[in-house]
Amino acid sequence: MRAYLASSIGVACTAALALPLAVYPGPAHARAAPIAAPGSTQSLPLLPLAADGLDRSVTAPGGDATAPAPAPAPAPADRGIAAPRVRPFSLVGVVWDQPSADLRGRVQVRTRAVGGAWSPWRELLPYGDEAPDPDSPELRGVRAHGGTAPLWVGASDGVQARVRPEGVVAGDGGGGAGAGAGADGDGGAGAGGGASADAGAGAAADGGAVADAGAGARAAALPSGLRLELIDPGETPAPPPHRAVLRALPAHPAHPAPTAGGAAPGARPSAEAPGKPSWGPSGVSRRSARPSPRPSRPSIRPSKPPVKPPWPSVRPSWPSRWSAKPSSPRPSRSSAKPLPYPSTHATPATPSTPPVDVLAEEATKANAARYSAPRPSIVTRAGWGADEKIRETGHVYSKTVKVAFIHHTVTGNKYSCSQAPSVLRSIYRYHVKSLGWRDYGYNFTIDKCGKIYEGRSGGVTKAVRGAHTLGFNTNSMGVAVLGTFSAKKPSAKAVKAIAKLTAWKLGLFKRNPRGTTHLVSGGGNKYKKGANVKLHVIAGHRDGFATECPGKDLYKKLGSVRKTAARLQGR
Repeated sequence: MRAYLASSIGVACTAALALPLAVYPGPAHARAAPIAAPGSTQSLPLLPLAADGLDRSVTAPGGDATAPAPAPAPAPADRGIAAPRVRPFSLVGVVWDQPSADLRGRVQVRTRAVGGAWSPWRELLPYGDEAPDPDSPELRGVRAHGGTAPLWVGASDGVQARVRPEGVVAGDGGGGAGAGAGADGDGGAGAGGGASADAGAGAAADGGAVADAGAGARAAALPSGLRLELIDPGETPAPPPHRAVLRALPAHPAHPAPTAGGAAPGARPSAEAPGKPSWGPSGVSRRSARPSPRPSRPSIRPSKPPVKPPWPSVRPSWPSRWSAKPSSPRPSRSSAKPLPYPSTHATPATPSTPPVDVLAEEATKANAARYSAPRPSIVTRAGWGADEKIRETGHVYSKTVKVAFIHHTVTGNKYSCSQAPSVLRSIYRYHVKSLGWRDYGYNFTIDKCGKIYEGRSGGVTKAVRGAHTLGFNTNSMGVAVLGTFSAKKPSAKAVKAIAKLTAWKLGLFKRNPRGTTHLVSGGGNKYKKGANVKLHVIAGHRDGFATECPGKDLYKKLGSVRKTAARLQGR
C-alpha cells in the first residue's frame, strides 16, 4: 500500500511540474504577436561614374531588358549609383558632409516599385532654405549634414541616382535629357532618357573631383560625402485611443473690455477675502473694496463718549484690474478708541476711474484677447507613429509666435491620405537620422485631405522653435503642406485647414492674421543677419528667404487664408 501511494504521489508531482510548460503560452505567444516595424535608413555612397560602369540589366519604362540601347559615356565628374536590389524603402534623398556646402549640381533619381516597373527620372530639389538658423547648435552640431529635399516614391526595392555638376555638358541622349519629371513625379521620361541614361557605380574613391566636360567647360566641385538615403517608414504602431488625436475645442470665452468707469460689464461680486485677489473667467479681479463684515465695537469707557471725526476714515480703494463693483468706504475702527481730534491718517477717497493711459492699455489687451478661434482637430505624434527614441531629448522654445510661415514639403503629390502618416515618419527620420536635426523640422503638417498633424514635439500650444525657415525660426512657427505646389494647386481642404490652424494658434498669442509684424533676421540669402524685417503675420517661406517655397500655386492662396483666419477669430 505504501509503495502504491508513493508511486501515485510521484506520478502526480511529475504531471504538476510538466503541466505549466504545456499550457502557458507567455513568451512564445508574445513573440508571435505582430510588432510594428520601427523604420530604417539605408545609406549608399555616390561614386564617380566610369565610362563602362552602366548597369545595362535595368531598362527604362517601356525598354527591353534583353537588348539595351547603347549609351554615351557619362562625364568624368558625374557621380551616381545603380542598386537594382535593395531592401524596400519609400522615400529618397541625397545628403553630404557639411551643411554649409552648396550642391552646385543636378540630382536625379528613379526607382522601381515593388513588383512593378521603373519610374521616370525625377529631380531632387535644394533644401538649404528649410533648416535650423545658421548660428543654432542644431545646425552647427557634429551630426548636422547638408541635403536635398526628400522625395516620396512609395514602396520600392530598386533605385538609380546620378549627380551632374554645374558646367558639365551632357552628350546626345544622355545626362539631363533623360529627366522628364519634376519633384512631384508628373510626366514621363524625356527624349533620350531611356536605358541610355542609366547610371552605374564605379569603383573610384569618394571626393569632390573637378573635371573638364566635352565642350571644355569647367565642372563645379561637388561636396564631399555624397550619399543616397533610402528611408523605410516602417509600420504605424497603434497608439492608445486617447493619445491619437487632440479633439477640436471651442474658442476661449471672450474677455470683456473695461468700461469708462473702470468696471467690466457682467462682472459678479466676489466672496474672496480682501488681500487675496482671484482672477475669474472674465479676466477681472474678484478683489474689491467693500464694507467690513465686522461692526465697530462699542466703547468700554462711558466717561469718554466716542468722538466721530468730521469725515469717515476711508481705505484707498484701487480695485485690482478695475473691479466690477464701485468702491465703498470702510467704517473706521477709531470708535473703539475715540480720538479727541480728527484722524490725521484718513486718506481721501480715490476716484474709481483709472488713469486714461492705464485704461487704454487694459482695453487693448482685452480686445486682443477677445479674438480667438476654436482649436481644430490635430493628429498627435503618437497618432502618426513618431518614434520618440530617435529625436533629441528636451525642447527649445521662443518667447512668442509672431509669424506663421507656410511651406510645401516638395515630397511630391503621389501619396494617398491613408499614406500621410507614413510620409511624415519618413520625413521625420530623414530630418533626424540623415540631416542630423534634433527633431522633425516643421511645427505642423497638413495633408491633401485637410488633416492637421502635430510636428516638432514640445506642445501644440507652446512657442516651440522649429527648423523650417532659415534665419527666421525664432518667434515663428512653420506649417508645411504635404506635396509640391509649383505647378499644381493645393486642395481646398488643405487651404481651409491652414486657415483653421493659424487662426487658433495665432489667437493664443494675440496675433491678427491680416496684420503685419517684424522679425529680426538670423541671416540668409535675402536679409542679412540683424535686419529688422516687416512680414505678414501669415507669410510664405519666400517672404523671408529667396526660394520658390511654398510653390506659386500655394502662395497665391495666402490672401484668402488670412481673410478666413481673421473671420474665424471674430475680426
